[in-house]
Amino acid sequence: MRARIPIFVPFFLSVLVSAWPVSAREFEVVVYNVENLFDADGVSLFDDYATPGYTHGHFARKLEGVSAVMQRYGEGKGPDVILFQELEADQTPEEGDAWLPTFLSRWSERSAGDWLRSGDELPAAMASAPSHLWLAKQFVDDGLPPYEIAVSEYRPDPTGRDIAHVNAVFSRFPITRVRTHHTEGARGILEATLDVGGHELIVFVNHWKSGASNAETEPIRVGNARVLRNRLDEILRADPHADVIIGGDFNSQYNQKQRYPQMGATAINDVLRSQGDEYGLRQRRGPDLYNLWFELPEAQRGSDVFRDEWGTLMQMIISRGLHDFRGVQYVDNTFTVGAFEGFNAHPGTRRPVRWQFADGGFGFSDHFPISARFRTVENGDTRRWIELARGHARANGPSRGVPVVVPAEHVQDVASLTEAGALLRAPNLGRHFRVSGVVSQTRPFKMRVDGSGAELTVWIHDRDARTRFYSRHAEGDRLEFVAELGQFRGEWQFVLSPDGL
Repeated sequence: MRARIPIFVPFFLSVLVSAWPVSAREFEVVVYNVENLFDADGVSLFDDYATPGYTHGHFARKLEGVSAVMQRYGEGKGPDVILFQELEADQTPEEGDAWLPTFLSRWSERSAGDWLRSGDELPAAMASAPSHLWLAKQFVDDGLPPYEIAVSEYRPDPTGRDIAHVNAVFSRFPITRVRTHHTEGARGILEATLDVGGHELIVFVNHWKSGASNAETEPIRVGNARVLRNRLDEILRADPHADVIIGGDFNSQYNQKQRYPQMGATAINDVLRSQGDEYGLRQRRGPDLYNLWFELPEAQRGSDVFRDEWGTLMQMIISRGLHDFRGVQYVDNTFTVGAFEGFNAHPGTRRPVRWQFADGGFGFSDHFPISARFRTVENGDTRRWIELARGHARANGPSRGVPVVVPAEHVQDVASLTEAGALLRAPNLGRHFRVSGVVSQTRPFKMRVDGSGAELTVWIHDRDARTRFYSRHAEGDRLEFVAELGQFRGEWQFVLSPDGL
């Protein structure tokens, strides 16, 4: 890996000459963590995404995957506003094209996929261009109307931590102002102001410190939340009915305080004051934010999976002003999770088909996109509120997560895979199989699978359950179980749930 990390990378805003004309009556906003969309230069803070492991072919597949997911919105033309997380913080900014119109016109003779799969050496200015420019080109190649783009500033973190990712806004409305709010231990929060049919809409794109269940990292998220809350208070003091959308990967559950009471003060609920009392927005001294996860029944709240439970790390939170009749307004009960079964969601379990390096690259992201619809209103009335078909008055969420259900009809017997090598293929990653075989070794713990002859590691995330399971079995013992097929650092494995032991 080429160690060449910039001391300071200046903020820049890439803007098309004119944004696509969008109806200011109703529009859609999507929030999406694309799971490490790293560029083509081979220079990366993550070894997995550096040369030679991360190829131009991998990059092409990731670009095509993001575009394919976005084409599920807007009748194939994509959403009007996208709040992205996990675009690479470009490690070679001084070498590549940096301005969107130049990049699109200069390299228009081929599609992004053709350039990346040609086998030719990429021109230096193209190879070192940041991933958001490549993504914009992929969108244009696929026939999506163009976007204006804002990308957050990044620089070495005050703690000494290098920043691997940036947040971005892709908007078909003009972007009129941009700021980055730096946070300790996490990515800078991107603030962008959009002109939506003459009305001001402020969006914040967040990617807080990872480790939602880790009490040791919660204080860092508290600091991330405090930066955002302080800026939000400034905006709402100037205009209590300002139209604000707060989105991103918060690495917190929407019900963090109820899920992890041992943490004490939580970032999302106590500091940012995200909550679920929709009627409370109408009270003069009531809450000023509403988390859109409360729009869905509890059993449907999930955008990601961790240890066989649904998580809600992806969130969209709206201000009081989006419930009134001035400027931009939320369209009630339009919040949805972009889990498209058989596409980016596994059949049956509906778990995300996450990105994998196997077979030249396969899958999309470990997070589903979330979306909601908004519209503009011309009444200018901040004393009138939207009608709620099924308003939500409960401020807090439940204390437990939603388990991932594996329907029996979607569990395949490994013995049914008669073709040689049929098991160890990328499309099977994340699927559940009924497995039998013999323990072939115990350090590390592996089994030889009946029928296929493949030898795979057997893994359980819970340490205590893993220790108990390993201690009960010796080399030569027969095993039978239902497990998820996965990979870790390129090695195939069966992942067992403690509940299924």
